[in-house]
Amino acid sequence: MSFLIINNQQAVPVRNIPETSYDLFFDNNISSLEYHPERHCVLYFGYRKGTRIQLICCIADDLQHNILVSSTIVNSDAMLNSFSAKNLSFEKFEREIHENFGVGYVDHPWLKPVRYAENRADKSKTIPDYPFFSIDSEELHEVGVGPVHAGIIEPGHFRFVCNGEQILHLEIQLGYQHRGIEQLFLDKKKLIQRTTLAESVAGDSAVGHTSAFAYLLESLSGIVPVHEILYSRTLAQELERIAVHTGDLSAICTDVAYQLGSSVFGRLRTPIINFFQEWCGNRLAKGLIRAGYNPYPFNKVSADRLNAILNAFEPDFIEMNSELSRLPSALSRFERTGALKYEQLLSIGTVGMSARMNALMRDIRISHPYGLYPDLIHDPIIKHHGDVYSKVQIRKQEVLQSISYLRQWLNQIPESGKFEDASISLKPDSFAISLTEGWRGEICHAAITGENGELVIYKVKDPSFHNWLALALAVRNNEISDFPVCNKSFNLSYCGHDL
Repeated sequence: MSFLIINNQQAVPVRNIPETSYDLFFDNNISSLEYHPERHCVLYFGYRKGTRIQLICCIADDLQHNILVSSTIVNSDAMLNSFSAKNLSFEKFEREIHENFGVGYVDHPWLKPVRYAENRADKSKTIPDYPFFSIDSEELHEVGVGPVHAGIIEPGHFRFVCNGEQILHLEIQLGYQHRGIEQLFLDKKKLIQRTTLAESVAGDSAVGHTSAFAYLLESLSGIVPVHEILYSRTLAQELERIAVHTGDLSAICTDVAYQLGSSVFGRLRTPIINFFQEWCGNRLAKGLIRAGYNPYPFNKVSADRLNAILNAFEPDFIEMNSELSRLPSALSRFERTGALKYEQLLSIGTVGMSARMNALMRDIRISHPYGLYPDLIHDPIIKHHGDVYSKVQIRKQEVLQSISYLRQWLNQIPESGKFEDASISLKPDSFAISLTEGWRGEICHAAITGENGELVIYKVKDPSFHNWLALALAVRNNEISDFPVCNKSFNLSYCGHDL
């Protein structure tokens, strides 16, 4: 067999992953995606195996609800045919492999480091010498923004090539944070230390990432979480979606100088995150999710409190969206701004809301369901214009959809048992991959264990890893003054990218 077919959050012996020559590995993975828009690469990574590099590729089939896994071994000084030359969605995966191990590609569209991490293979390549794309013309000019941000968020550099006010090209270079998260998962041996790392991958997606981590460790330990644990995690995930989408609507209004929308949506976010504070003691839900047990069972008192919050939230949220959708000055900034076509979204491998804004169905809740989602009739919100307004509408409708899901679940509170801290003992020589649908989109955690059950590889992928290129393409032929609202409509993560 060319592929090992597994399910989301299923642990398998690592020896079961088929290992082929690179040429066959290349042909099988490229052909598996050709003419199959329902498939996409969720993870492609390498790790050292002796003096050589083992490459593992994971292709998700969203219609069959499974994942196709394959592998090959190459030399670190190999010059390989590039997946990216055939399918652009691999470009950043291959750049990461090149940066980490020195593997070369003969036909990669533009091979250069991704993050400039401390442990990169070639330390002569430094971020101050980053090879930005440039256009020689006396009629064009460049605008550089960052890496120091005008606000308080993480660093990133944006290099615009403009003709007057019109953006011809944008290149986004991140890699200014060197946290070494993936290596820390190996260095830190205590479960609480690793859980804290998962909570910190991207602070606004603490639930999404920590859930992926918890499901991954449970699958590697042979633990099947009880319904009460799945219930709390799924509730938390939809609450996180409501909170961040609402806050983003506030920020989008700020970027088009609509102060009423900015103020009202900002106010509405507060009681949602404050509920997390009441539930677990942290407004970002840190501390709520733990592998193997639930430290904060959801009970009838919590349900009554959340119902009251949602009852106060929903009418104001609907009214403010109604006002926004009737405001010509806002719509003129949203509609047809930063539009991307379906073919572009498919070619670069976008996920989550950034894919669903123009008919590309990417939603792990329906394609690879987990938690309570297998028993939920989930209907992903799909739009067809691919512009800022499509993402505004998705946020609004997903918030209302999440509220309806929460109300359904609040009538089905499971009986809370007493769950002690579970003993997490990882199976030896195993591989597992865990996908969750964060509010940005597909979150992926994967791990390989050694002969004693120790972690030897831990990989993290935030949806921003896929979607930053979508922002760079979206602003082309727009005015540079439209960049802030385009940027905020995606709201991608710097720290989720700079692991």
